[in-house]
Amino acid sequence: MPKRTPLYEAHVSIGARMVEFAGWQMPVQYAGHIQEHMAVREAAGLFDVSHMGEIEIRGADALALVQRISTNDASKLQDNQVQYSTMTNEAGGVLDDLLVYRLNADYFLLVVNAGGSDSDFEWIKDHAGELSVEAYNTSLAFALLALQGPRAEQILQGLTDHMLDRIPYYWSQRVLVDGVDCRVSRTGYTGEDGFEILCDSAHARHLWNRLLVTGSDRGLIPCGLAARNTLRLEAAFRLYGHDMDETTTPLEAGLGWVVKFAKGDFTGRDALLKQKQEGLKRKLAGFEVLDRAPARDGYPIVIGDKQVGVVSSGSPAPFLKKNIGLAYLPTEHAAVGTELFVEIRGRNVPARVVETPFYKRDRTYD
Repeated sequence: MPKRTPLYEAHVSIGARMVEFAGWQMPVQYAGHIQEHMAVREAAGLFDVSHMGEIEIRGADALALVQRISTNDASKLQDNQVQYSTMTNEAGGVLDDLLVYRLNADYFLLVVNAGGSDSDFEWIKDHAGELSVEAYNTSLAFALLALQGPRAEQILQGLTDHMLDRIPYYWSQRVLVDGVDCRVSRTGYTGEDGFEILCDSAHARHLWNRLLVTGSDRGLIPCGLAARNTLRLEAAFRLYGHDMDETTTPLEAGLGWVVKFAKGDFTGRDALLKQKQEGLKRKLAGFEVLDRAPARDGYPIVIGDKQVGVVSSGSPAPFLKKNIGLAYLPTEHAAVGTELFVEIRGRNVPARVVETPFYKRDRTYD
């Protein structure tokens, strides 16, 4: 039986189409994924992402455990700062990608993907070893809302006295939102400005409704997984289970910037260092289809008469009005400008490797 977020009834009550995703009943769309996608690019959208997992790490050695199980350098974090990172196995394969919140020197919060929250928790506990630390899987205690788009700050500011413009990108604060104690971070998965709001699950529906009412005259609408996927793909954000998994490394996934060898030992370090020294044989590349046919996940990538890879993520891009995708390609074929084909329903459709992200926020909004 799929799990339900605290907002399940709220979604059903406004006509969301529900699907099973990572063991959860989740809204895939409300008004339609293109309308929802464009609302986030031009105004604001509200997502229920309460299916994400939360793991708390507490104790004198909390930092040491985070350093051991993640590739980025959490020692650089200050209180309330947030960091993107990956967890890798001994072979350097990606077990998950995650956000690391430093709340204080002895208290870290990890936000992990829904499908891996239980296995991530067991992995972390198994690697605690002799450290003076305790880990807790508190996923079911929390709800997580994502308010994203150029008007997100304006909308959320109407429900709090906290000066939101003082929360920089990838930082968080404890904030009272309409009287509810929340952890608000300037993070997201859409390529737009916005916030992720962590609260006790009991307060989720109240905040959901208040945000929608407060933001309705500024273009805010509820958004589902379909729009979340096309938004993140335009921004070239990786999706675990598609663009990376245990068979790929963060270096191959273009995430070398979150692998900090200089910090010292961490799980997978030796394998990743060896791969870096020997050179990558393949890498994740972005491509644009030169045709009206969209590339979909799993479609073959062909150069000459040889299949060289498969599409890891592919979709029409509603804002860009192009068909785009990501795929692992042999390094010699991954350079920007490389011509290739995507096999779509038995037809080789031309495409070209392009720079990523496909979309970058650089516009001025009201």
